[in-house]
Amino acid sequence: MLRRFCGAVAAGFCATLFGWVGPAWAHGADAPDGTDYRTTVTEVSPATAGLTLRTVEAGARLELTNRTGTTIEVLGYQNEPYLEVRPDGVFENVHSPAVYLNATLTGSAALPAGADPTLPPSWRRASTAPIVRWHDHRTHWMLADPPPAVAADPSVPHRIRDWVVPLRAGLSTMEARGTLDWVPPPSPGVWWAWSLLGALAVGLLGLVGRFGSLLRGLSVRGPSASPRPAPFVLPVLSALAAVAGLVSVTYAVLREVDAGNDGLGAVVRGLLSGQVWPLLTGLAAVAAAAYALRRRPAADFALALAATCVALFGGVTNAAAFTNGVVPAPGPPTLARLLVATTIALGAGVAVASALRLRAGRPSVETRSLESAV
Repeated sequence: MLRRFCGAVAAGFCATLFGWVGPAWAHGADAPDGTDYRTTVTEVSPATAGLTLRTVEAGARLELTNRTGTTIEVLGYQNEPYLEVRPDGVFENVHSPAVYLNATLTGSAALPAGADPTLPPSWRRASTAPIVRWHDHRTHWMLADPPPAVAADPSVPHRIRDWVVPLRAGLSTMEARGTLDWVPPPSPGVWWAWSLLGALAVGLLGLVGRFGSLLRGLSVRGPSASPRPAPFVLPVLSALAAVAGLVSVTYAVLREVDAGNDGLGAVVRGLLSGQVWPLLTGLAAVAAAAYALRRRPAADFALALAATCVALFGGVTNAAAFTNGVVPAPGPPTLARLLVATTIALGAGVAVASALRLRAGRPSVETRSLESAV
């Protein structure tokens, strides 16, 4: 009976997680880690109940949701039919060049012979949900060189242009409007300095208690006395490793929210497809902390390994937040940078401290003494 119940729960979870019907192109593999150009949707004119448009993935894509009960058409770069967002799903016109140009963030895809905007539309289903996300290069700065105003003074914000994406509902024309702005990047040296100083401060915990114990041993028991680590260090390192793991998972969740994933099932699905390494290493750091708190003999090794992984995969891989003005997370960009810096500082610091304890060859002494005291 219990086995059948567990099987039913597992089947329901999998159905919820993997059977969730998402929008067309739900999560881009080319989602940027950061950018210095902010794309903002200002209005859809005329405003229509049930029709919403927003930016996702740090502005890399537009997301259109159609709950109007009618078909909304997105026009391509030559005003040809490009997308139809119908009540029963999304359809793309395979003759529209925009289908292929919008497949990548750079718009560098080669056009097939059939990509001719003058041909009658040929519709192909892309999704069964009335939600679509796409790279629209009218909303981006596509050149390698910055705009002249930015090149003249990149330290201040600049309005690059106002953009328009034409829409159509039946015979009625509509417009999605927005702005493209230059956002000055932060000083990466400041954030790296804080990250490294934090790692150094945490790493010094690996030496806490040893020098004092060594001096007492020399004065009381002679030079042969071996130093013993302070008993509070291991719990502190465990707690810091757990915090690093939770912060890594938090930033990964924020990235999925910024990618447009609403609801628990969508966020989890996005984590497992787009943020799997920050998620896994973050959870591993929490698991290693719990393992170390139980005074296991290999506690320091577990902490060092897990903390190194979370610092790399949860922190360093997201360090673009230190160099870009727009980060792929909702809320203030300073908060996102603080989360990344905290992951690097705590992860690297715990790794260094645990490595120092391993090098000293005395973690087992602490573990046995504490276990015997209990």
